[in-house]
Amino acid sequence: MFEDLLRSWDGEEALIRFDRQSGAWMFICIHSTARGPAGGGTRMRTYAASSDGLVDAMRLSAAMSRKMAVLGVPFGGGKAVLAVPELPLGEARRELLLRYGEMVASLGGTFRTAADLNISPTDLDVVAERCQFVYGTSEESGGGGDSGRGTARGVFYGIRASLAHSFGSDDLSGRTVLVQGVGSVGKALALLLAEAGASVLVSDLAAELADEVARSVNGAVIAADRVYDTECDVFAPCAVGGVLDADSVSRLRCRIVAGSANNQLASPADADRLHSAGILYAPDYVINAGGVLQLLGLEDLRWDEATLEEKLAGIGATLSAIYAKAESEGITSATAAERLAVQGLAEARRA
Repeated sequence: MFEDLLRSWDGEEALIRFDRQSGAWMFICIHSTARGPAGGGTRMRTYAASSDGLVDAMRLSAAMSRKMAVLGVPFGGGKAVLAVPELPLGEARRELLLRYGEMVASLGGTFRTAADLNISPTDLDVVAERCQFVYGTSEESGGGGDSGRGTARGVFYGIRASLAHSFGSDDLSGRTVLVQGVGSVGKALALLLAEAGASVLVSDLAAELADEVARSVNGAVIAADRVYDTECDVFAPCAVGGVLDADSVSRLRCRIVAGSANNQLASPADADRLHSAGILYAPDYVINAGGVLQLLGLEDLRWDEATLEEKLAGIGATLSAIYAKAESEGITSATAAERLAVQGLAEARRA
């Protein structure tokens, strides 16, 4: 089962371990180390089949390679998935994370991890008890803390660049942005948008959270089943991936898709569907790179906050260059970003 999946993958290395005590499968996928050690978050979630967890890790690791190449940082791409029967709590969670930390440590720094879905800075504190190659541990432990603030600010700059390309101005006043998913990143993004004068619509499967965030930004709540049919200037998917497919794209009533979710396109063909519909797409691994910049910059590259902010603003500049390239070459923004990433990886391999 796993063998067939791995043979179809273009990555370098995969480490797979079954954790009998918890019933979890641990997957670490290292897609590329051409630019440096592979960096990528760890996510914990349940899957219909264990193979789905491996597929998730493979796809996300490839996106991390592209992200690092586009950013121009000295890291490659990797990703880890803890595919659990159910989300563990208490001591069972701690013991699983300790065993996972040993697994990461066994790679000797080839893979360096941080937080992703269902993993918090305090979880990373536990991982760090057994492994030194961890970013984004809690501030109390001396780490960089939640990377959501960097991700949100990067998406904010990306939305402004997207508005400038589509409307000729990056001014958010009078623009309507629909944020799908208002967890740590989506909530922070909604607040930034509201402060800049945007009308913010929010949607989340957690009704109480959606209401809370909507009140904080003086916005409105959109039911989950009405998200794709709601008119807005910008649709910002900030929850799970795979939300853009043939059905949802045909229903969108926006000019721009720009959000923090990973793997937003259900298939590569959906980039063409967005392009044909006249909707500008901000490639997810470019616009959501702020969290990576925050952790690598502050913890490894010794940036100060001013340098970090400058780099986060650079996400907007990178997107503007991608849009210009796509327009001049008659290709989609997804293809333009892919070519930029491939160029960066090829240059690293030659070096």
